[in-house]
This record gives sequence, structure tokens and C-alpha cells, in this order.
Amino acid sequence: MKKSLGPNTLAQPTPVWAVGSYDEEGKPNAMIAAWGGICGSDPACLTVSVRPGRHTFAGIMKHRAFTVSVCPAPLAAEADYLGMVSGKKTDKFADTGLTPVKSDCVNAPYVDEFPLIIECELRETVDLGVHVMFVGEIRDVKCDEDKLVDGKHPDPEKILPLIFSPGTRAYHTVGQQVAKGFDAGRKYLKKD
Repeated sequence: MKKSLGPNTLAQPTPVWAVGSYDEEGKPNAMIAAWGGICGSDPACLTVSVRPGRHTFAGIMKHRAFTVSVCPAPLAAEADYLGMVSGKKTDKFADTGLTPVKSDCVNAPYVDEFPLIIECELRETVDLGVHVMFVGEIRDVKCDEDKLVDGKHPDPEKILPLIFSPGTRAYHTVGQQVAKGFDAGRKYLKKD
């Protein structure tokens, strides 16, 4: 029997993404966002939701750009810290030893030590109450070469992306491949 948990943010999993932007003075900053995902394929777009009071919010609005650096499991402590403090009060890159790199596609920094980077131009904003959803048009995706399958697709088993469980407030990572997409369900296709 399933138990009702009411209207809550308990979808599983949510990503652990470092959203990079320059602040209003041009200083690199990154915050952790778990409210995000792919939202379109033509043009390729993703979303991240940020509260207007966050330091990152003003930077994204000013520069009309942001990056998403996918956090790997071995850097969970650094990623957690990026979500614990405000870039208004401290230099998170200096505190953690992470390296900000200026995107060559958009006016935003990314985290060099994180293996998968998505560079986005702000396409639109949607007011959702407490959060504003930023829709970013993906201008480029960068991945460490040793984390690719066949030299062209990011491999989650090599990247080990952190995922977040909102209810328990715990970090996890992905497991092993269990099936091939658009193949495992073939047994249910009707034969003519």
C-alpha cells in the first residue's frame, strides 16, 4: 500500500548542479541547485530554479547567462559547501580550492574540476512563487575526455554525478546501467 506524502518536493532524484554566474561586480560565483532538468530539445534547453534573494539570481539577470557544472561524487563536500554559504559573503572558489573558468560561449564561469559542463544563455524566466525558473538555451556542452563513451557521450558511471534526495537531505550517486534505452521494452512491441 502506498502512503500519501502530500504535495511536496520529493521527486527522485534531483540533480546536484553548480550554477555558475558572475555577480554584479563580475566576480565568479557558483551555487548548488537541485531544482532543474532538461526542458526542451530543439533548441536544447534546461531549467534551474533560483530564489530571487540569492546572490546568483542578480548575476544571472545582469549577464543573461549561466553554466551548469555537474558535481561528481568525489567532490561532494565541495559541492555541499557551494550550497551552504552565499557568494555575497565569501569567495567560494578560494574557500574550496575549486577553479573558476570563463566560458568561451556565454558570459559565465564554470567549475573546472567538475567533469560535465553545460553553458547556457538565458532564454526566459518564469515566476513560480518562491523560485524563479531560468530557462537556459544550451550553447555548448563540455566533458572531460576520459569520461566519455565512444568519444562523444558523457558516461554516468565515469562522471558519478551527485544526486540529491530532498526528503532525507542526503547525497547519492548513480548506479550501474540496468538496461539499454529504446531496447529493453521491445518485448512489449506488437508484432505485425
